[in-house]
Amino acid sequence: MDAAFWQARWQRGETGFHKAAVNPLLSHWWPKLQVPASAAIWVPLCGKSLDMLWLRQQGHRVQGVELARSAIEAFIHEHQLALDWQQQGEFSAATGDGFELLCGDFFALTPDRLKGISAVYDRAALIALPEAMRAQYVAHTRRLLPAGWRMLLVTLEYPQEQRPGPPFSVSDAEVKHLYAGCHIALLDEQDVLADHAVFAAQGMRELVERVYLISDERVAA
Repeated sequence: MDAAFWQARWQRGETGFHKAAVNPLLSHWWPKLQVPASAAIWVPLCGKSLDMLWLRQQGHRVQGVELARSAIEAFIHEHQLALDWQQQGEFSAATGDGFELLCGDFFALTPDRLKGISAVYDRAALIALPEAMRAQYVAHTRRLLPAGWRMLLVTLEYPQEQRPGPPFSVSDAEVKHLYAGCHIALLDEQDVLADHAVFAAQGMRELVERVYLISDERVAA
């Protein structure tokens, strides 16, 4: 699960995690966050997700980070966006059209990069990481974000022994542990195995998808 792993998956086109349509959970539950249309939204491990386009169409400024430059380049090309590349410290950044997409190591981010962020959309970051890295990822995320943030988090849970990740199984208990001290509201919980024939063919017997609204309890400075 190092940088080479993800670079290789993008180069080989092994991107089954990429969805060809906007996630309906995003459009359905996003209003629950009650963030202004002008708010800046953070999309970690963004890939070339169409969900970023939907967020931009709502008026949000979209900031994201992705390890594979090829994913960001595909996003720009496929949607004919006018984004320019520039070097910003350790990151290459594609900016324009209301987007700022950073190419580089998530763990190299510093709080000044996210100081204007109001909300986070995490559909494919937490579940992309094995357990030990999930704890590091959440701890770093919480250090980066300014006070008062809100997050829409989507997870999957299944018996991990039935298949290797990614996506990895993340339990409700783990979410509550990782985000202890935050307000955590479970918005939706459904068994979605019938919608994922590939997983069923691999022998999985259940696949629970959950949607959370998580908010920082600190008072914004």
